[in-house]
Amino acid sequence: MSETAQSVWNSCLLFIKDNITPQAYKTWFEPIQPVKLTDKALSIQVPSKFFYEWLEEHYVKLLKVSLQRVLGEHAKLVYVIKMENTYGNKVPFTEKIPSSQRGNVASQEVDVPIQNKSPELKNPFVIPGIRNVKIESQLNPNYNFDNFLEGDSNRLARSAGMAVANKPGGTSFNPLLIFGAVGLGKTHLAHAIGIEIKDKYPEKTVLYISAEKFTQQYIESVKKNNRNDFIHFYQLIDVLIVDDIQLLSGKAGTQDVFFHIFNHLHQNGKQVILTSDKAPVDMQDIEHRLLSRFKWGLSAELQHPDFETRVSIIKNKLYRDGVDMPEDIIEFLANNIKTNIRELEGAIISLIAHSSFNKKDITLDLAKKIVDNYVRNTKREVSIDYIQKVVSDYFQMDVETLQSKTRKRHIVQARQLAMFFAKKYTKASLASIGSQIGKRDHATVLHACKTVDNLASTDKQFYKFVEDLRKKFEM
Repeated sequence: MSETAQSVWNSCLLFIKDNITPQAYKTWFEPIQPVKLTDKALSIQVPSKFFYEWLEEHYVKLLKVSLQRVLGEHAKLVYVIKMENTYGNKVPFTEKIPSSQRGNVASQEVDVPIQNKSPELKNPFVIPGIRNVKIESQLNPNYNFDNFLEGDSNRLARSAGMAVANKPGGTSFNPLLIFGAVGLGKTHLAHAIGIEIKDKYPEKTVLYISAEKFTQQYIESVKKNNRNDFIHFYQLIDVLIVDDIQLLSGKAGTQDVFFHIFNHLHQNGKQVILTSDKAPVDMQDIEHRLLSRFKWGLSAELQHPDFETRVSIIKNKLYRDGVDMPEDIIEFLANNIKTNIRELEGAIISLIAHSSFNKKDITLDLAKKIVDNYVRNTKREVSIDYIQKVVSDYFQMDVETLQSKTRKRHIVQARQLAMFFAKKYTKASLASIGSQIGKRDHATVLHACKTVDNLASTDKQFYKFVEDLRKKFEM
């Protein structure tokens, strides 16, 4: 069956969707329509010249890689631009023009050849164990150190990442485990490290893969009876980046094979980089021997960015996109989207897109409408500091008393309730919660949560404490 423009574009979209934020995908790729496929040239229709210029400026590499994966290294992309007919032509016409020229035509085709100077293996997972080929890294070029801004919330992780990039496999940060809540930049930082290594050490084989994809490949290798080839393929990698390693939880076979791959890479001075939404101590159903290896190197936490860092992130993105935005709108965005960098960048993209498509200035009212779309259905995450303040006020004590080392029963219970609600209403790790509530360890927090559950089911008065406090946090 011959390929159609729609089937080729659908294949491209599958790859694109995995490499950008959902909001960016919805804004910049859902409106595109495939028009025709001629030999190795795919024509896609975009709604405006601005739209075309934005794609060329921000997503040309992503489009290039996705199209080459489907049509090969000689793939060519043609834009069909739907435009307003400013000269009053009654019949739209098509004109083929170079991308550097602009014209007032009803429809334009822009021929964009895609060259691949160094052809890479199309899919490095098809032939496990293959030697002497250049393996495609699966890295997203848009995720680099230039647009990963440093702040108090990520300084340790970013600095460790730079150290690893400068000397992969040659630092004590092996493995480097980057952990933190959703949307704080774990995947971005992992890609940035890989890209920096590729720039500094072109001869090294770098591979990024999600734990979910790794598991799927392992299952397929067992099904096809080539498990050893699968292991051998991964043992060839110089820098292995595995995203969302916590997803190996409960998968005994995948954990076992990863254990052997990890050992081989580590013993041979290869670099392993992992990301997770949990610290190693909080991972459930991961074998102890694997957890112990995760702790060999450095576990660096990404925390929620403070106000100044959020402002810097917004200004950096606007600068890169060549967009001016009033200071009061920047501060409004930074003040109202606090916990998730992905949502923050998505709001900026939406704001620019709405302004451009509707030909309206970026105003505070427009910003409020956009932000409302992001936070209306999202339960705002309360901070650990706020939880301690609410619990302390409820029991008529100050926060210092709650955090103290006293063993008085009512103070201990207040402290345990603060830990319980911190685990319930924040994405902080147990270690982070314990550190912020009286410098306790993760085991103390775990014990506190179990104690609160037990007392709430056996003690009516304590149950009332839990319910009263829950209502305060969910108001």
